[in-house]
Amino acid sequence: MDYTILRLADRPELVKAAAAWFHQKWGVPLAAYSRSMEDCLQKSGPVPQWYLAVENGRIIGGLGVIENDFHSRKDLAPNVCAVYVEEDRRRNGVAGAMLERACADMQAKGIGTLYLVTDHTSFYERYGWEFFCMVQASGEPQTARMYIHKPKPRP
Repeated sequence: MDYTILRLADRPELVKAAAAWFHQKWGVPLAAYSRSMEDCLQKSGPVPQWYLAVENGRIIGGLGVIENDFHSRKDLAPNVCAVYVEEDRRRNGVAGAMLERACADMQAKGIGTLYLVTDHTSFYERYGWEFFCMVQASGEPQTARMYIHKPKPRP
């Protein structure tokens, strides 16, 4: 596979396509993605940020870094959100590469600790994330798993 991971802030011409792609995958209103991505382009702060994995002009994966991913723990921020890789491109390390890029980028912007809400177990541990606690997801009757990612200590 020959794909590129890019920051949406560096490729503003992809905002419409990216917002539509995330909306299709997650069902969150298109306007919410568009608004967050436009905020990203303003570069007024380190968050929000959006990342895409692109192969031959096709979006094959993506994720965002936002303040809160629809959960009750506003103190656990910022959050990696909307992690998705197209089914025909899974099991090729795309998610791990996107997570690594986002974590490194955030650390370079002064944000070392990131959080992530998921129903998955064991997937994110492969990429250096650790289970942190359970959180109440907005509008959901059950709780969800919150993971944390801290920068690795330098030798």
